Amino acid sequence: MDQQPAPSAKPNVAQLARKIDRPVVLVGMMGVGKSSVGKRLAALLDCGFVDADDEIEKSAQLTIPEIFDQFGEDYFRDGERRVIARLMADGSRRVIATGGGAFCNDDTRALILDNAITVWLDSDVDTLVERTSRKENRPLLKQGDPREILSRLREERRHAYAQAPIHVVSTSGPHTHTVAKVLDGIAQWL
Repeated sequence: MDQQPAPSAKPNVAQLARKIDRPVVLVGMMGVGKSSVGKRLAALLDCGFVDADDEIEKSAQLTIPEIFDQFGEDYFRDGERRVIARLMADGSRRVIATGGGAFCNDDTRALILDNAITVWLDSDVDTLVERTSRKENRPLLKQGDPREILSRLREERRHAYAQAPIHVVSTSGPHTHTVAKVLDGIAQWL
Protein backbone atom coordinates (compact mmCIF):
# COMPACT_ATOMS: atom_id res chain seq x y z
CA MET A 1 0.00 0.00 0.00
CA ASP A 2 1.31 3.47 -0.87
CA GLN A 3 2.27 5.69 2.01
CA GLN A 4 2.04 9.46 2.06
CA PRO A 5 5.27 11.46 2.36
CA ALA A 6 6.30 12.31 5.89
CA PRO A 7 4.70 15.59 7.04
CA SER A 8 8.17 17.13 7.40
CA ALA A 9 8.72 16.64 3.64
CA LYS A 10 5.67 18.70 2.63
CA PRO A 11 7.22 22.16 3.14
CA ASN A 12 10.15 21.08 0.96
CA VAL A 13 7.76 19.89 -1.75
CA ALA A 14 5.90 23.22 -1.57
CA GLN A 15 9.19 25.11 -1.93
CA LEU A 16 10.19 22.89 -4.85
CA ALA A 17 6.81 23.36 -6.52
CA ARG A 18 7.29 27.15 -6.43
CA LYS A 19 10.62 26.78 -8.26
CA ILE A 20 9.16 24.73 -11.12
CA ASP A 21 8.35 27.09 -13.98
CA ARG A 22 7.70 24.65 -16.84
CA PRO A 23 6.19 21.22 -17.46
CA VAL A 24 7.70 18.14 -15.87
CA VAL A 25 7.74 15.47 -18.58
CA LEU A 26 8.10 11.79 -17.72
CA VAL A 27 9.70 9.60 -20.37
CA GLY A 28 10.56 5.90 -20.42
CA MET A 29 9.35 2.47 -21.43
CA MET A 30 5.73 1.38 -21.44
CA GLY A 31 4.83 -0.07 -18.07
CA VAL A 32 7.46 1.86 -16.13
CA GLY A 33 4.78 3.82 -14.27
CA LYS A 34 4.77 7.22 -15.98
CA SER A 35 1.01 7.73 -15.55
CA SER A 36 0.79 6.37 -12.00
CA VAL A 37 3.86 8.27 -10.84
CA GLY A 38 2.79 11.35 -12.80
CA LYS A 39 -0.60 11.57 -11.10
CA ARG A 40 0.95 11.31 -7.66
CA LEU A 41 3.70 13.78 -8.54
CA ALA A 42 1.19 16.33 -9.88
CA ALA A 43 -0.90 16.02 -6.70
CA LEU A 44 2.14 16.70 -4.51
CA LEU A 45 3.27 19.62 -6.67
CA ASP A 46 -0.31 20.97 -6.73
CA CYS A 47 -0.44 21.16 -10.51
CA GLY A 48 -2.26 19.49 -13.37
CA PHE A 49 -1.53 16.08 -14.85
CA VAL A 50 -2.01 14.98 -18.43
CA ASP A 51 -1.34 11.66 -20.11
CA ALA A 52 -0.23 12.26 -23.71
CA ASP A 53 -1.70 8.90 -24.82
CA ASP A 54 -5.14 9.94 -23.51
CA GLU A 55 -4.86 13.24 -25.36
CA ILE A 56 -3.87 11.45 -28.57
CA GLU A 57 -6.95 9.24 -28.31
CA LYS A 58 -9.20 12.26 -27.69
CA SER A 59 -7.70 14.13 -30.62
CA ALA A 60 -7.92 11.18 -33.03
CA GLN A 61 -11.23 9.90 -31.61
CA LEU A 62 -9.65 6.45 -31.86
CA THR A 63 -7.83 4.22 -29.39
CA ILE A 64 -4.09 3.83 -29.79
CA PRO A 65 -4.48 0.22 -30.99
CA GLU A 66 -7.01 1.44 -33.58
CA ILE A 67 -4.60 4.15 -34.77
CA PHE A 68 -1.81 1.57 -35.13
CA ASP A 69 -4.12 -0.88 -36.94
CA GLN A 70 -5.63 1.65 -39.34
CA PHE A 71 -2.70 3.97 -40.02
CA GLY A 72 0.53 2.43 -38.69
CA GLU A 73 3.20 3.48 -36.24
CA ASP A 74 4.65 6.36 -38.31
CA TYR A 75 1.26 8.06 -38.47
CA PHE A 76 0.82 7.54 -34.72
CA ARG A 77 4.27 9.02 -33.93
CA ASP A 78 3.54 12.11 -36.02
CA GLY A 79 0.27 12.67 -34.15
CA GLU A 80 2.00 12.01 -30.86
CA ARG A 81 4.61 14.70 -31.63
CA ARG A 82 1.90 17.24 -32.49
CA VAL A 83 -0.11 16.48 -29.34
CA ILE A 84 2.95 16.77 -27.08
CA ALA A 85 3.88 20.08 -28.76
CA ARG A 86 0.36 21.35 -28.06
CA LEU A 87 0.50 20.20 -24.42
CA MET A 88 3.77 22.06 -23.92
CA ALA A 89 2.94 25.16 -26.00
CA ASP A 90 1.79 27.37 -23.16
CA GLY A 91 4.65 26.36 -20.83
CA SER A 92 2.23 25.70 -17.96
CA ARG A 93 3.45 24.03 -14.84
CA ARG A 94 2.02 20.52 -15.12
CA VAL A 95 3.17 16.91 -15.23
CA ILE A 96 2.99 15.18 -18.61
CA ALA A 97 3.33 11.41 -19.03
CA THR A 98 4.47 10.50 -22.54
CA GLY A 99 4.13 7.24 -24.45
CA GLY A 100 7.11 4.90 -24.41
CA GLY A 101 8.34 5.78 -27.90
CA ALA A 102 7.67 9.52 -27.84
CA PHE A 103 11.12 10.54 -26.60
CA CYS A 104 12.78 8.44 -29.32
CA ASN A 105 11.51 10.81 -32.02
CA ASP A 106 14.25 13.40 -32.59
CA ASP A 107 11.85 16.35 -32.93
CA THR A 108 9.76 15.36 -29.92
CA ARG A 109 12.87 14.78 -27.81
CA ALA A 110 14.33 18.19 -28.74
CA LEU A 111 11.02 19.89 -27.93
CA ILE A 112 10.83 18.21 -24.52
CA LEU A 113 14.48 18.79 -23.63
CA ASP A 114 14.25 22.48 -24.59
CA ASN A 115 10.98 23.24 -22.82
CA ALA A 116 10.54 20.91 -19.87
CA ILE A 117 12.09 19.30 -16.85
CA THR A 118 12.66 15.84 -18.31
CA VAL A 119 12.68 12.75 -16.11
CA TRP A 120 13.57 9.29 -17.42
CA LEU A 121 11.76 6.63 -15.42
CA ASP A 122 13.67 3.39 -15.85
CA SER A 123 12.94 -0.15 -14.70
CA ASP A 124 14.13 -3.70 -15.17
CA VAL A 125 12.50 -5.90 -17.80
CA ASP A 126 10.80 -8.20 -15.26
CA THR A 127 8.92 -5.24 -13.77
CA LEU A 128 7.98 -3.99 -17.25
CA VAL A 129 6.66 -7.42 -18.28
CA GLU A 130 4.58 -7.73 -15.12
CA ARG A 131 3.10 -4.23 -15.40
CA THR A 132 2.37 -4.32 -19.14
CA SER A 133 0.59 -7.67 -18.80
CA ARG A 134 -2.19 -5.87 -16.88
CA LYS A 135 -3.48 -4.06 -20.00
CA GLU A 136 -4.41 -5.21 -23.48
CA ASN A 137 -3.81 -1.83 -25.17
CA ARG A 138 -0.12 -2.24 -26.04
CA PRO A 139 0.03 -2.63 -29.86
CA LEU A 140 3.80 -3.16 -29.97
CA LEU A 141 3.52 -6.13 -27.58
CA LYS A 142 1.07 -7.98 -29.83
CA GLN A 143 3.81 -8.65 -32.38
CA GLY A 144 5.49 -11.51 -30.51
CA ASP A 145 6.79 -12.46 -27.07
CA PRO A 146 6.32 -9.43 -24.76
CA ARG A 147 9.53 -10.13 -22.79
CA GLU A 148 11.65 -10.25 -25.95
CA ILE A 149 9.96 -7.14 -27.36
CA LEU A 150 10.37 -5.17 -24.15
CA SER A 151 14.02 -6.22 -23.82
CA ARG A 152 14.75 -5.19 -27.41
CA LEU A 153 12.86 -1.89 -27.19
CA ARG A 154 14.49 -1.04 -23.87
CA GLU A 155 17.94 -1.55 -25.38
CA GLU A 156 17.10 0.31 -28.62
CA ARG A 157 15.63 3.27 -26.75
CA ARG A 158 18.21 3.52 -23.97
CA HIS A 159 20.40 6.04 -25.84
CA ALA A 160 17.43 8.39 -26.35
CA TYR A 161 16.16 8.08 -22.77
CA ALA A 162 19.68 8.67 -21.44
CA GLN A 163 19.53 12.22 -22.82
CA ALA A 164 17.02 13.15 -20.11
CA PRO A 165 18.86 15.10 -17.40
CA ILE A 166 17.10 13.27 -14.54
CA HIS A 167 17.22 9.45 -14.34
CA VAL A 168 15.10 7.63 -11.76
CA VAL A 169 14.84 3.86 -11.36
CA SER A 170 11.31 2.65 -10.67
CA THR A 171 11.23 -0.64 -8.78
CA SER A 172 8.38 -3.06 -8.17
CA GLY A 173 7.69 -1.32 -4.85
CA PRO A 174 5.11 1.39 -4.19
CA HIS A 175 5.01 4.27 -6.66
CA THR A 176 5.41 6.72 -3.77
CA HIS A 177 9.05 5.61 -3.51
CA THR A 178 9.57 6.51 -7.17
CA VAL A 179 7.78 9.84 -6.68
CA ALA A 180 10.16 10.68 -3.82
CA LYS A 181 13.14 9.88 -6.08
CA VAL A 182 11.68 12.08 -8.84
CA LEU A 183 11.27 14.97 -6.40
CA ASP A 184 14.88 14.54 -5.26
CA GLY A 185 16.06 14.45 -8.87
CA ILE A 186 14.16 17.64 -9.74
CA ALA A 187 15.48 19.40 -6.63
CA GLN A 188 19.06 18.51 -7.56
CA TRP A 189 18.53 19.55 -11.20
CA LEU A 190 17.02 22.93 -10.32
